[in-house]
Amino acid sequence: MAGKMTPNNVTVSLLLRQAIYYHLDNCAYESALFFAERLYAHDPSFCDSAYLLAYTHLRLGDARTAYQVSRGSGYRGSHLGSCYVFAQACLELERYKDGITGLENGKKQWSKADTNLGKHTSFTRMPYPDAAAFSCLLGRLYRAYDDKKKAISCFEEALRRNPFMWEAFTSLYDMGVSVRVPNVFRASDGLARTLEHGLNAMPILAWIAGPTSQPPEPLQQKKTGQQQNRQPSDPFGPYGASQESASYPDSENGFISKMYLSQSGITASQPGKPLEETDTQSAPAPTTHNFQVGRAGHQVEPPQAPPRRTRAAQAADSTATDAPPKLGHRLGTRRRDKAQDSAKDHAESGTKTSTVSSSTTERKRTAAGHPVQTRSMNNEEPRRSARLNVVPRSTATKTSSTGAPRELRKARPPISRFARPGNSGANVGRVISGNRKPPQEDLGMDIDHAEAVPRVKEPPVVQAAPPPPPAPKPAESESVKAVEEALKIIFDLLKKLASGYALSSEFRCQEAVAAYMSVPRSHQDTPWVLAQLGRTQYEQANYAEAEKYFKRLRVIAPTRLEDMEVYSTVLWHLKKETELSFLAHEMIDSVWDSPEAWCALGNAWSLAYDHEQALRCFKRATQLDPKFAYAYTLQGHEHVENEEYDKALTAYRHAIAADKRHYNAYYGIGRVYEKLGNYDKALSHYRAASVIHPAHAVLICCMGSVLQKQKQFKQALPYFTKATELAPRAPDVRLKKARALLQMGQLKAAQTELMVLKDLAPDRAQVHFLLGKLSKTLHDKKSAVRQFTIALSLDPKASLQIKEAIESLEEEDDEGPDDSMMQ
Repeated sequence: MAGKMTPNNVTVSLLLRQAIYYHLDNCAYESALFFAERLYAHDPSFCDSAYLLAYTHLRLGDARTAYQVSRGSGYRGSHLGSCYVFAQACLELERYKDGITGLENGKKQWSKADTNLGKHTSFTRMPYPDAAAFSCLLGRLYRAYDDKKKAISCFEEALRRNPFMWEAFTSLYDMGVSVRVPNVFRASDGLARTLEHGLNAMPILAWIAGPTSQPPEPLQQKKTGQQQNRQPSDPFGPYGASQESASYPDSENGFISKMYLSQSGITASQPGKPLEETDTQSAPAPTTHNFQVGRAGHQVEPPQAPPRRTRAAQAADSTATDAPPKLGHRLGTRRRDKAQDSAKDHAESGTKTSTVSSSTTERKRTAAGHPVQTRSMNNEEPRRSARLNVVPRSTATKTSSTGAPRELRKARPPISRFARPGNSGANVGRVISGNRKPPQEDLGMDIDHAEAVPRVKEPPVVQAAPPPPPAPKPAESESVKAVEEALKIIFDLLKKLASGYALSSEFRCQEAVAAYMSVPRSHQDTPWVLAQLGRTQYEQANYAEAEKYFKRLRVIAPTRLEDMEVYSTVLWHLKKETELSFLAHEMIDSVWDSPEAWCALGNAWSLAYDHEQALRCFKRATQLDPKFAYAYTLQGHEHVENEEYDKALTAYRHAIAADKRHYNAYYGIGRVYEKLGNYDKALSHYRAASVIHPAHAVLICCMGSVLQKQKQFKQALPYFTKATELAPRAPDVRLKKARALLQMGQLKAAQTELMVLKDLAPDRAQVHFLLGKLSKTLHDKKSAVRQFTIALSLDPKASLQIKEAIESLEEEDDEGPDDSMMQ
């Protein structure tokens, strides 16, 4: 139509934004992208057009398009949402400098933003991240940009603003920074009140106290005078059909029902209930009538309730409809006119609520001639005069029912000489005596017995108010207390988990295991905790214990890929070829493009001594994830097995570039230099790895081995002793210590270590060979022959050395045991 106005552009943009958020919240990203494009095409200058379009592309995994769309306002930092999406895209695309610049440009805005913690409720959502999220993202960018100092500052700021920022905490410890865990995870009054705003206290408290197992529903907003939102009509139904019925909720329902009934001539009050009580209750309205219907067949909203009419208007309406013809013209004072108006108003109310017997109605009549309803004795509300008089309730009731005419005759004002005797003066007193409502104006009708008859109005005698009862404790304080208790429980749990993670990051493995085992059993059986326990046991070289935790992890979370490369290495050390092959093929079949799966497959080929196939698998893992440091380290190990030392050094250096705290790469470089005979460089790299992981028994043992090869047995022995204390059940470490003791001539101590080692690893040929050498030195020929024979049966490849040792039993061996087989 020509006269029809076009919708406002801002309104269209807001509605499109609502549709986008709806689909984003329901993970319908394709639909969200569709409406984001519509919004951007409708109004590119709208504040959220570019942001929502870039955000939907980022959710769909299209970081390049998200970078392109949000670059304008994101790089300048002029829009918080676009700035955050732009920085996320830069982090994924490795354009760290651009992301840092965008966040730094917008820092003046997002650093002043309030925290969003506690603002995500059932009714509200926060469209933009808060300062803690921005600080954490900036820290990740600085860390990737290799600016450790600024990254640490950003992560600390994120934790200071939001103690639930777990990623910031773990990033600090991954960078080697120590944090006081109790100072981070602690509850405060401000935090409790912040979180309390996002919760509805009363339903939660009722759910805790009640026997029901259903979760609490959100507390509905208080009802106002406006109509609540109704369900929209069915868009797929017939034209003009509506799902609404003719009944309307709350006070509007009562008004429309009475309006319809008054037009039909039916009283709206229910039996036994006064009219004023019916007005305030929500009663079902008849469903067979539609009140207002438009021309097109659509149901029209009912009108709002009209404003309250004045008492004079109600009296006029009552006179025009119900009052009988006037008996005659009366003159009086303004005071008597007000009394007559009030009488007519109460007469109308009495007519609608009359349910008493005929004898009573005949005795009491209003000025209009209608019978007056008497009050019920059970639900009687005392009049103001009865409340002012300090008399018992029974006496007051009796007085109001029997002595009221006499009392009102005393209080009757003088009759004008122009008025006819026997006029409506007495009737006014009867009307008021039968009225349920106290008069809103002082008309001289509620008069005490001691009150004077003339017009002199004395101040009413007010009874002393009783002391107010103690105010109940508000629900808000109860909710804050509940939030504080919940925060204490959560922070106690977080302290234990954070302490375990901090201790494991510092490689204090035994203490870390104790911290993880202190959490409740239900949390111990979660994938994250099981993976941390498995890693901690792996770092201690307790491969059997680590396998138990990883097995449990595979049962609980069979689709988990994270940390599975460590599990495959554990199986490699345990020489469990079947289990390792099954794990590798299961992971490859489920997720073909997972770097962890290719690492597991490479370990399986390495255990089968097919180093070329293992190298292909590890290279594939690094292609899938160029920042996967452990895959580079495994690749370097395979190059060492193939004696390709230059390629091994290159792979180890790639691992260090990916993660500077990856001590395995330093160990690998030291191993290469040890094989090349450069013991000084080997020792320096072993020590660099030991600085990162000071409690690693293998690293300490390697430093002792380098000193041992340099004929520094006295300096090497403390390293071997410390390594056996750290890993008492590690056979390799104890074997090297026993060999060092034999070379130093400490035969008794060497025999003790070898007997322990015999129980730990009875199938190791080296153990029995060293026992034979020790028996030969002690001139125990019979025991020496027995141990040499056992070693020969366990390792036929070393038959030449063992046979030479047996043949030399008759000769005196002054050079000490030969350990060439153990090299």
